[in-house]
Amino acid sequence: MITLEGVTKTYRMGRLEVPALQGIDLHIGQGEFVAIMGASGSGKSTLMNILGCLDVPTSGRYLLDGTDVAKFDDDQLARIRNRKIGFVFQSFNLIPRTSALHNVEMPLVYAGERGRTERAREALGSVGLADRVHHQPTELSGGQQQRAAIARALVTNPAILLADEPTGNLDSVSSVEIMRLLANLNAERGRTVILITHEQDIARFAKRVVELRDGRIVRDAMSAA
Repeated sequence: MITLEGVTKTYRMGRLEVPALQGIDLHIGQGEFVAIMGASGSGKSTLMNILGCLDVPTSGRYLLDGTDVAKFDDDQLARIRNRKIGFVFQSFNLIPRTSALHNVEMPLVYAGERGRTERAREALGSVGLADRVHHQPTELSGGQQQRAAIARALVTNPAILLADEPTGNLDSVSSVEIMRLLANLNAERGRTVILITHEQDIARFAKRVVELRDGRIVRDAMSAA
């Protein structure tokens, strides 16, 4: 499903070149649950942006379902981000003073899809929020807000769920609940889940751990959990 071949990313700061990724070779198959780990500055956020088609490599290739992403135009990339990849962020990114139902509907609104309300209700039900559809973000706990954000990511039925530090703003109990939910989405529905984290305890929920250091992969192994 996902193949990176010799991917590099270099940022220019005036005359200074700062390498963020240095020759990344990585394959993630359909249905995998992979945690990408690394300390601050390791390159994991840059890698996430490339995997999510939010940024492009300086060199190397990113193949998505066998097609070089570099061949896609802006409209095609936007469709991929809206339909093929579901994003879950640390800060939830829910619209305030708007119901959970409407928040989850938004990707379908952008895509011009029909049956939005029914699909949004189904997505919220799948993450255990069937009784919270009309609640606004401020009326939900942190864990419930993240569940709503996951429902929003799932509503377009993406093949890939890309979660960037999804437990970063949660307490330990809520963190475990969210990770069990992601593991269930992977195990029972066969969805590919890519988790970005710096926490060992969170990474253990994944089946495979890829560790970055200074823009290079230093470990790629099955999880010990």
